[in-house]
Amino acid sequence: MSCIHSYGSIASFSVPSSSSFTRRSRCASKPKLLCALGGSVAEPKVTSVAEPLLLNAVRGDDVERPPVWLMRQAGRYMKSYQTLCERYPSFRERSENVDLIVEISLQPWKVFKPDGVILFSDILTPLSGMNIPFDIVKGRGPVIFDPLHTAEDVDQVREFVPQESVPYVGEALTILRKEVDNQAAVLGFVGAPFTLASYVVEGGSSKHFTKIKRLAFSQPKVLHALLQKFTTSMTKYIRYQADSGAQAVQIFDSWATELSPVDFEEFSLPYLKQIVDGVKETHPDLPLILYASGSGGLLERLALTGVDVVSLDWTVDMAEGRRRLGPNIAVQGNVDPGVLFGSKDFITSRINDTVTKAGRGRHILNLGHGIVVGTPEENVAHFFEVAKGIRY
Repeated sequence: MSCIHSYGSIASFSVPSSSSFTRRSRCASKPKLLCALGGSVAEPKVTSVAEPLLLNAVRGDDVERPPVWLMRQAGRYMKSYQTLCERYPSFRERSENVDLIVEISLQPWKVFKPDGVILFSDILTPLSGMNIPFDIVKGRGPVIFDPLHTAEDVDQVREFVPQESVPYVGEALTILRKEVDNQAAVLGFVGAPFTLASYVVEGGSSKHFTKIKRLAFSQPKVLHALLQKFTTSMTKYIRYQADSGAQAVQIFDSWATELSPVDFEEFSLPYLKQIVDGVKETHPDLPLILYASGSGGLLERLALTGVDVVSLDWTVDMAEGRRRLGPNIAVQGNVDPGVLFGSKDFITSRINDTVTKAGRGRHILNLGHGIVVGTPEENVAHFFEVAKGIRY
């Protein structure tokens, strides 16, 4: 994996909403954004001044604009991150050192002030604590040294104890929460069971997912045993992140959409639902966001997991996605990352289109995937400037 790629570079920041917000129409000054908003979203409630905008929006409170953050917001395109990479070339060092985690997590916050600050980390970070040795190699990406293929391999996987295996994650989240001081939501994240299983069975990234599917269709009991271990461990990990300071957690099931709907219902959906139910038992007010790229064929099934927010990629029309998910679940997204290579007027137009289609409330403005390498930093700045200037 090159220095400019990281799975955990997500950041979002929020501005406390004003209790004196007026509901007067702004159609005259914001013709593209206003009059089409609403209709598909439940009536907003009174907003909480004390909490970040992102949390208020997810709950369906009355907010004056959608909160905004971008997946892979830290790193990749930022000069400050590239400079740090030159001093610390190992991704694992950058993502497992408290001081570096905090510094990298705060880089976008200091420049753009988005509506959330996400932990700089990786979805594979827990693997070492589960007795699955791995590394992230420059130019190659994730490498699992001993891929799992048999029941005996799965038996060797330990249940994850985050306090013992990744104390730096908890320490970094606690520091971030103090640094951001509720001006933004601090976000944590984890990998979903099927996606994690895909990495450890395939031995890294994959194009065709033949090994994980061979296991699923020839030895389903072995895969189910592995998925259950990841489910139990990720439930603990989310709770740990919340207890350490995370105010919302995003679950990445990046590879679940490689499954057909019937196979998603067997190998992903039950485990996602088990995680959500388990977390809600102990942290009922913690917002959970679910992202799966290329999820247009699975939207209704994603909603069945019980998450608070479904993050849409750019291949789904936002208005259609909103209708399919219903009014009681928040949406996130879904501007094409390639739009950030366009002109500033074009970026503005696409932001307005997305916000209009999402309707008023229960929407977190974001990209439909992570920022692309080489994206002009000034265009990212423009994205945030426009987004934070929106008023419903």
